[in-house]
Amino acid sequence: MIVQQFLRWMADAPVTRRAEATSALARAYLHSAMTEADREAAEAAMTILLDDPAVQVRRALAEALSRSADAPREVILALSGDLPEVASLVLERSPVLLDMELVDAVAGFADPLPAAVARRVDLGSQVAAAIAEVGSLQACQALAENREAEIPRFSMVRLVERHGTDAILREALMARGETPIEIRQMLLKQVGDLLSDHPLVRRGLKDERARAVVAEARERATVTLASTAAPHETPALVEHLVQSGQLTPALLLRAVCTGNIVLFTAALARLSGLGVSRVEAVLGSARGLPLRALLSRAGLPSRTHGLFQVAIGVWRDLAREVTPVLAVPGNPAVARLLIGEVLDRYQEQDGVEADDLVVMLRRFSAEIARDAARAYMDRTLAAA
Repeated sequence: MIVQQFLRWMADAPVTRRAEATSALARAYLHSAMTEADREAAEAAMTILLDDPAVQVRRALAEALSRSADAPREVILALSGDLPEVASLVLERSPVLLDMELVDAVAGFADPLPAAVARRVDLGSQVAAAIAEVGSLQACQALAENREAEIPRFSMVRLVERHGTDAILREALMARGETPIEIRQMLLKQVGDLLSDHPLVRRGLKDERARAVVAEARERATVTLASTAAPHETPALVEHLVQSGQLTPALLLRAVCTGNIVLFTAALARLSGLGVSRVEAVLGSARGLPLRALLSRAGLPSRTHGLFQVAIGVWRDLAREVTPVLAVPGNPAVARLLIGEVLDRYQEQDGVEADDLVVMLRRFSAEIARDAARAYMDRTLAAA
C-alpha cells in the first residue's frame, strides 16, 4: 500500500521532489531494516522508476545505488544502459557488475562510457586488456591515469601501439611506478618519431641528418633511462631493444663511454649468447684478444672494436679511482671524465683518423659537458 501511494504521489510531483524521493527510497532499501514484503515492494518501485521520463530521477537512483554491493542486480543492469549521465555512475562505481559486463560496455558503448569503466577503482586485468585493445583514446587515457588499475604488460604495449602519439597517455604511463622500463623506452621512441617530423627539427636539415639527430636523441634518452633501471629490469630492456632493432653499436658505444657498464654487459651477454658472469670476466680483464673475440661474437662491427677496447680500458681505470658514489651510472661528472679520456686515448692510437667515430665521440663529449654543467649549477643553487 505504501509503495502504491508513493507511486501515485510520484506521478504528479515536480521533478526535483521526485528525485529526492527516489534517492530516499533507494537509501532506505540499502540501509534500513525492512520486511521481505517491504523489500520486494521497494524493488518493484525502483524498477518502475527506471521508466521515469526525467533523467534527474534516474540519475538520483543511480547515485544512491551505484556504490553498494546490495543494490538490485536488475536495476543496476538497466541503469548501466541508460543515458551517459546515468550509466556512467554505475559503470564507474558499481560492484554488482561483472567483469564480462564491463567488457561488453567497453566494446559496445561510445564515449564517455568506456572511460567511466576505465576509472573504476577495482579495475581488473581482463577489463583493462579490453580497454587497451578496443577502447577509445579517452578510455585509454583514463586507464593510464587510473593508478589503481591492474594493467598487464601486453596491454601497456597495446596502449603505446594504438595511442602512443598522445601526450596525455604517454605522460600518464610514464608516471605509473610499475610501468616496465621497456615500455618507457617505447614511449621515448614514440616521442622521437614525432619529433622527426617536427618543423623545428627539420628546419635546415636534410632528411638523413634529421633522422640521425632524432636517433641520437633517442639513444641518449635510452641510456639515461637505463641508468635508473633496477638490476632485474636491464635484461628486459635489452631484449626490447634487440627485438625493436634499436640495440645499435652507437647506442652501446654511448653506454660504455658514459659509464653504463651494466647495460653494456647485459647487451653483450644477449648478443653473444654468453652468460653475464663470463662477459663480466672478459670486460674486467686487461687482455685484448678475449675482448675482441667477445665483440666479434656479439656481431659488433670490427672497425668499432678498437674504440670499444679503449673505452672499456678507461672504464676499468676510472672504476679503480673514483668513489662508489661517483661510479653510479648516469653521474655527469664521471661520464665527463670518462668520455674525455676515451677521446684522448683513442685519438693517440697509431693509424686513427678523424673519422665518423671520432666525430661521434666529440658529440658525446659536448652533450655530457652540458649535462655536467647543469648538474654543477643545480648543486650550486641547492647549496646557496
